[in-house]
Amino acid sequence: MAVTFEAPIPLLRIFDVPKAREFYLDYLGFSVDWEHRFGDTFPIYMQVSRAGLIFHLTEHHGGCCPGAAVFIWMSGIEEFHQELVSKNYPRLRPGIETMFYGARCVELIDPFGNRLKFNERIES
Repeated sequence: MAVTFEAPIPLLRIFDVPKAREFYLDYLGFSVDWEHRFGDTFPIYMQVSRAGLIFHLTEHHGGCCPGAAVFIWMSGIEEFHQELVSKNYPRLRPGIETMFYGARCVELIDPFGNRLKFNERIES
């Protein structure tokens, strides 16, 4: 049997569930697929997704370190950018930057210091 890989699922550290929901659900338009706690007072571990992109968000201190950077290839960056700008999110005013590697990028920083770099290839 040949070795195969699937798309990775980044784990992103969060510290405040309401802020995470505001950013990932309300602002970015993700949906919660599932969430888990080992008990009522335990940290949350949840999966959010949008259009095939999946993140695991965790309050568990041993799960991952805050301040990750995630590079994401996508299409429709203009529409995505306009969607974000129209929401008038008070903590970010993203732009679209042309990158040296032949892509246009919208970079966001979540409330926990994680960087999300949404990139669309520039067609030549």
